[in-house]
Amino acid sequence: MRSSLSIILTLVCLFVSHNCVCAQYYGLENNMPTFYAELKQQLTFPWSWQSKQGEMSFDAWRKGAREEIFKTMQLAPPEPSDYTYEVVEREQRDGYEAQKIRFNINKWERITAYLLVPSVTPAPAVLMLHDHGAHFAIGKEKMVRPFGVDSVITADAQQWVEACYDGRYVGDEFARKGYVVLSFDALFWGDRGRKEDRIGNDGNTSGDKIAQSLSTKERKQKTYDAQQALASNLLQMGTSWGAWITWDDMRAAAFLAQLPVVDKNRVGCLGFSMGAYRSWMLAALSDDIKVSAAVCWINDTEYLMSLSNNQNKGGSAYSMLIPGIRNLMDYPHVASLICPKPALFFNGDRDKLFPVPGVEASYGVMREVWHSQGMDDKLITKIWPEKHFLNKAMQEEILSFFDKMR
Repeated sequence: MRSSLSIILTLVCLFVSHNCVCAQYYGLENNMPTFYAELKQQLTFPWSWQSKQGEMSFDAWRKGAREEIFKTMQLAPPEPSDYTYEVVEREQRDGYEAQKIRFNINKWERITAYLLVPSVTPAPAVLMLHDHGAHFAIGKEKMVRPFGVDSVITADAQQWVEACYDGRYVGDEFARKGYVVLSFDALFWGDRGRKEDRIGNDGNTSGDKIAQSLSTKERKQKTYDAQQALASNLLQMGTSWGAWITWDDMRAAAFLAQLPVVDKNRVGCLGFSMGAYRSWMLAALSDDIKVSAAVCWINDTEYLMSLSNNQNKGGSAYSMLIPGIRNLMDYPHVASLICPKPALFFNGDRDKLFPVPGVEASYGVMREVWHSQGMDDKLITKIWPEKHFLNKAMQEEILSFFDKMR
């Protein structure tokens, strides 16, 4: 009897151990849940063109996918009743005028931006979308040479373009070649940054405060950590930081397209790093954008959501995160909504942020979409022998690419 009972208990234990997950002594590794691989397998991306092809027309897919994405981007900032555009400062440059302007980007915010206007108009235009870089004291000044600002900002901007843009202000380079250029600060950068880091006791922008925030490690860390606080606060009020940035980009594109100096049929967008993400998101969702270029930001969830990728650290990722969107589409699926418009994607083979296999997989997904519409020649994808950097040769190729729409 005892022998039979022992055998039964042994079989029960073997069954349990075979069918149950073993107990663990931890739940996370490198900020990722231990079940992250299983979680990724639940993502089927039902609104990708690859999933919908055969069920609906391409145009119906683009319309339906956009609508689904917009649902994830609620609550949207209310549109301004009027842009009320004004020029507050001017500076004549080589073949173009640099203007510091103000306009209403939504019903609640009136922002400062740089507008570069060539001598011959109406002209094609480019919305220059600045990067993240965990560097918040400047935004638009990363793309356009600043003027009428504190010397601290001027020096900071020059140092930044040396480090990321091969010593060039990309916006000024395009303006010299005959393009209208608009660049503005995303929420949390530059003039839309934290009051604590910009405004002195007299209520004005303080170069001393900005210098302190740039040079003090503790203050820089506090600013970096504040990203998560901002993201949390917006989530608790029914929206997201990532969605807000995209809405702002769409409103800025609409503002740019309606300016009298702009040929609305030749409006493009360009960005590096986070600016690249902003560029393809904007081109995918806005009909005002006719052509786009994105440098050093495309990949897929398989490679970004890993134990070693920078994306799993939080912080900066919140600026490019829209809750629920991965339940619909992966990154290259969203970027594919740009089709049939011309689009350019560059990445570097030494870019530690975006693994090459994920870049190649994303390029493959997008090529399938453009090919399905007979638009292979409208999509440019290239992996450069480069790090996370927008070099001069890349800039020249992008300029030639944009010139084709002139």
